Amino acid sequence: MPQVLEFKLPDLGEGLTEAEIVRWLVEVGDVVAIDQPVVEVETAKAMVEVPCPYGGVVTARFGEEGTELPVGAPLLTVAVGSVEPSGSTAESGSGTGAAGAEPSGSGNVLVGYGTGAPPVRRKRVRPEGLSAPAAAATSAAQPVPVASVAPVPAAVVASAVVPDGAQGPVAVVSPLVRKLARQHDLDLRQLSGSGPDGLILRADVESAIRSVTATPQEAAVTDQASARPGGERVPLRGVRGAVADKLARSRREIPDATCWVDADATELMAARAAMNAAGGPGAGPKVSVLALLARICTAALARYPELNSTVDQEAREIVRLSGVHLGFAAQTERGLVVPVVRDAQARSTESIGAEITRLTEAARTGTLKPAELTGGTFTLNNYGVFGVDGSTPIINHPEAAMLGVGRIVPKPWVHEGELAVRRVVQLSLTFDHRVCDGGTAGGFLRYVADCVEQPAVLLRAL
Repeated sequence: MPQVLEFKLPDLGEGLTEAEIVRWLVEVGDVVAIDQPVVEVETAKAMVEVPCPYGGVVTARFGEEGTELPVGAPLLTVAVGSVEPSGSTAESGSGTGAAGAEPSGSGNVLVGYGTGAPPVRRKRVRPEGLSAPAAAATSAAQPVPVASVAPVPAAVVASAVVPDGAQGPVAVVSPLVRKLARQHDLDLRQLSGSGPDGLILRADVESAIRSVTATPQEAAVTDQASARPGGERVPLRGVRGAVADKLARSRREIPDATCWVDADATELMAARAAMNAAGGPGAGPKVSVLALLARICTAALARYPELNSTVDQEAREIVRLSGVHLGFAAQTERGLVVPVVRDAQARSTESIGAEITRLTEAARTGTLKPAELTGGTFTLNNYGVFGVDGSTPIINHPEAAMLGVGRIVPKPWVHEGELAVRRVVQLSLTFDHRVCDGGTAGGFLRYVADCVEQPAVLLRAL
């Protein structure tokens, strides 16, 4: 007889506790091989294809596309030891043993699950009135639809207190939802779930908490907002939610200040054109303006290391960092992301440019790894690509500064004592006032502007 194993959402690393199902890659009844990707999920940092460590027939999927699941929640179940949806036993070419043998598991691992013994299969709660033989016959006769294959584990039923003799399990799968309800003394049986088949989601619990704790004035405002015709509510989750949390935290914790300056970028653009022309045909990728600005930033941070730091609030210490891990803002269909060029201080302009190109392409295709989106020490934000001149950037917490670059456009400019049309750019620096004063920030920004106006200044630092 085939053995049915439950595959749970693994720990995807970087402190991530949940992920949203973006796209299922398998259907109920499909035969899967060991380490075959079965679902595409979006975390707060990246899009990830999750491989299944077992080979066999998919018997159930948990959660519709768009559902957010906590780490450790069931993803799907696999019948190991049979490769036919009809239930006939055959040897699987994916490394599973014969019927009744212990499955070998995957040869690869993600954080949180590995190649050892299979997890203990959870008991399932049958719908009322369905006998055990009838339930078995039903499941063997046809694949279970996605919308109805989220049985509540016995552990969940045991943890839910049934008040006043009420019967039946609470429609909650997520342990985070149950914990949140317990913390606020909410009876989950009094809530109507907005998920598939009435499943109670975290949003349902949070809405109930707000309604209980809101003042009469706040409740009135909420009711008015809910009653507005044509209103649309967009969930803050995934990348958008992570960005919102980080920006809000930055504003709460960092006493930031901004200084800016206009610079004549004519010589920088001429130097870039000369560098690309000198390479000749087939010399490799062209040098980008962003790569030049990134190289200028690393030189400026070498002179003003105070801005390549972070604040340890608990220890009340400023931590000056030895390596420059340079983040750069990249707009994608999934929202704003900040890939990080590691050890930028040790790279040439060409090397920085090649890494920016690689990371940008990965960001656009949604294949960035979580590690490529974390650990930055300074951020470069080229918002000039959107056709704007200036901005006051919000620092990418827990960093200490961000350099913003506007569009480079022809403008009237006094050059060598005469009015001329030059290519001008506005540079703005937002910095954490705890790590330095305005003199240091102004010195950094002035050095960057000098390198933009006279690229030979940068050559002296090489």
